[in-house]
Amino acid sequence: MLLKTFGWSLAVTAIGLVAAVFYGGWEAFGVVAILAVLEISLSFDNAVVNAGILKKMNAFWQKIFLTVGVLIAVFGMRLVFPVVIVAITAKLNPIDAVHLAFADKDRYQQLVTDAHPAIAAFGGMFLLMIFLDFIFEDRDIKWLQWIERPLAKLGKVDMLSVCIALIILLVTSFTFATHAHQHGGAHIDKAQTVLISGIAGLITYMIVGGLSGFFEERLEEEEEREHEEEEEAARTGKKKSAVLLAGQAAFFMFLYLEVLDASFSFDGVIGAFAITNDIVMMALGLGIGAMYVRSLTVYLVRQGTLDDYVYLEHGAHYAIGALAIILMVTIQYEINEVITGLVGVVLIALSFWSSVRRNRALAAAEGGSGEKAEVSSGV
Repeated sequence: MLLKTFGWSLAVTAIGLVAAVFYGGWEAFGVVAILAVLEISLSFDNAVVNAGILKKMNAFWQKIFLTVGVLIAVFGMRLVFPVVIVAITAKLNPIDAVHLAFADKDRYQQLVTDAHPAIAAFGGMFLLMIFLDFIFEDRDIKWLQWIERPLAKLGKVDMLSVCIALIILLVTSFTFATHAHQHGGAHIDKAQTVLISGIAGLITYMIVGGLSGFFEERLEEEEEREHEEEEEAARTGKKKSAVLLAGQAAFFMFLYLEVLDASFSFDGVIGAFAITNDIVMMALGLGIGAMYVRSLTVYLVRQGTLDDYVYLEHGAHYAIGALAIILMVTIQYEINEVITGLVGVVLIALSFWSSVRRNRALAAAEGGSGEKAEVSSGV
């Protein structure tokens, strides 16, 4: 099972590391390996959230996610994306941007660093909306009840998550405006960039998430219509398979997954420049990491891990919220990538441990009730 799920990732790892040796020797080998580990550590929460969405899709669209989706993630976000942001921010055509990436790596790194406020604002707002919509929804299973119960009640207020996200964005951009005023207006453009990019991230979330939600609601209506058929199947002893997302519903969910993955990869791409400014080694290392994130997503779906460990999804969304805030903070202050990765890992580890404790408590309760039943029947 493990070999089948992670086989492609292992193959890509071998090819990527060999290519790194041919490209830049053993030093490149070490850099690519470090980048791969960085990407996996930063994106583990991505895999958990992806699994929660992917399990709703049928087998065909799951395969599309693992083929076309991988191409988009590896080549699109890890290779093309850094070049595109340089082309846009430096007002260069794509060919000149590619030439700059190979010919003047220091200048290329500087341009990507200059583009960081726009990237962080866009990705931060998109991820923040995911977290807020999750935390304001009233769920049957709650992890941190003292937080989630009152927030679920607040969530009944319409558009609350959008209002909070916009307030955070305004505060962030206002901070830059104040900073600019104190330094003779040098950062006014940066404040405007943060505001515009953040709004773009919010709009992207609302469009893609809204379309996904619309088709998911249609699927739920279809499930309700088929409820009588399921009851009939149960009476006749025939097992009826669960309705999974397909067609337009699955397409928009797939699109949502790709935008989500793109938002998660922002910190990995930017963080990679702390290790190297060589676009080839960056693509190799982050690409290997992206493959493992994909494989881990499929593993979680096939093993039913999210159903067995019910708080994992909560932990992943808290990690998303933390990452969103970290991205917004990095617009003005530098935060080490190790801290970013550890925050997500710790939150998910805590949610996993809470799930294990819950399962043990339930098993003990069922065992105790079973023993009582045996004693009463014996009497």
